[in-house]
Amino acid sequence: MVELLPSILSADFAHLADQVAAAERGGGTAIHVDVMDGHFVPNITIGPPVVKWLRKATKLPLDCHLMIENPDEFIPAFAEAGADWVSVHYEACRHLHQSLDLIAQHGMKPGVVVNPATGVELLREILPMVHHVLVMSVNPGFGGQEFIEFSLDKIRRLVELRQELGLAFRIEVDGGVAHDTVERIVQAGAELLVAGNAVFGAGQPERDARALLAAARTAAGE
Repeated sequence: MVELLPSILSADFAHLADQVAAAERGGGTAIHVDVMDGHFVPNITIGPPVVKWLRKATKLPLDCHLMIENPDEFIPAFAEAGADWVSVHYEACRHLHQSLDLIAQHGMKPGVVVNPATGVELLREILPMVHHVLVMSVNPGFGGQEFIEFSLDKIRRLVELRQELGLAFRIEVDGGVAHDTVERIVQAGAELLVAGNAVFGAGQPERDARALLAAARTAAGE
C-alpha cells in the first residue's frame, strides 16, 4: 500500500505540533524528519531535541533521515529521543554495514539512502539488512526542488532487485513529490512518499496531504 510521509522540513515550526496533527488527519502514516548538519549537505536543520518533542506530539513513526557526516556518533541520541526509523546515506558511511547494524541494535528500523548520482546496484549486499531504501529524487539540502526524472529508473531497478533477492524492504522516495509527479513515482514502484512542500507549502496540510495521497492511491490502483 502507498503511504504518505509528510516532511516537516516545509512545516511552520512555530506551530509544528499542530501542523503534524493536521498532516496526520490528512492521511500521513509516518512523519519524515530531515536532519542536516551543514557539512554533508549545504543546510542546517534539526537534531534529537526536536525529535524528542515530536515524540510527545504524535504516535506516528518518526522517520529520521540523517543527512550528516559521522552518523554513527548520533544514532544513540536519536534512539533515546524516540526515533522509529533511521536512514543513513550510502555516501556518508565509511562502514555502511556497521552503521545499519548500529541502528538495529538500538531498536530502530534501518534504512539506506542514495543521492541522485549513486546507483542502487551498490546496495545489493546490504539490502537484506534494511527496512527501507530511500531514493533521493533531488540533491539533498533544500525543499521545493524539481524532481529528477532518472530517479524513476532507480525505483524500477529496486523493485527488480527486491523480487530477485526475495526481500521485503520498502521503497521510499524523497524530493519533488507533488501532484505532477506522483503518478509516475507510484507507477515506477515507490510505496513510501515523502512530501514537504506539497503538504505544508500552502498552509493547508490536512487538505493537501489528503489530496496528494488520494492521487497516489488512484495511480497505484488502490
